[in-house]
Amino acid sequence: MQYLSCKFENQTALVTIQRPPANALASDLIIELDGLMDELENNEEVRVILLHGEGRFFSAGADIKEFTKVESGEDFSKLSKRGQDLFERMENFPKPIVASIHGAALGGGLELAMGCHIRIVGENAKLGLPELQLGLVPGFAGSQRLAKFVGSAKAAEMLLTSEPISGKEAVQLGLANRAYPDEEVLDQAKNLAFT
Repeated sequence: MQYLSCKFENQTALVTIQRPPANALASDLIIELDGLMDELENNEEVRVILLHGEGRFFSAGADIKEFTKVESGEDFSKLSKRGQDLFERMENFPKPIVASIHGAALGGGLELAMGCHIRIVGENAKLGLPELQLGLVPGFAGSQRLAKFVGSAKAAEMLLTSEPISGKEAVQLGLANRAYPDEEVLDQAKNLAFT
């Protein structure tokens, strides 16, 4: 795998996004994650999946450079559909998927996290959908998922202002399950996954 690593511990697949510097969600990474889901779904040794990002961020969004290479509306639709299909698959996955979020989960990164069943966050992590700053809308059905978690009024505020919320706020709003000091997030997510 080029952008992901996977190791196994206590019947848990520890999946790490490794696409420095910001773990941006390029098409290749989405395709790779979808393929890994195929493997993990059929692996009877795995009962939980824990997803986290290497380095400073969980994922700071979609790969904006990739957008500059899109030549038509049809190509944009294909790009969006790929992410939408994967995140919907994750949402309905037969094994629990836990997101361990540190640093930032912005744009496509938050959309990926919302596709997971449980979100464990750093207290100071930044979560948001800032796409409007780029003249875009969330391409992976993030606006619909966000409203489901935080309500339509708060979702509208977050989308229209592009202002992120902290991990602590995310828990208060129902977007995340638990918040911990940033340096403890991965260990706490593992504790949950291993139980």
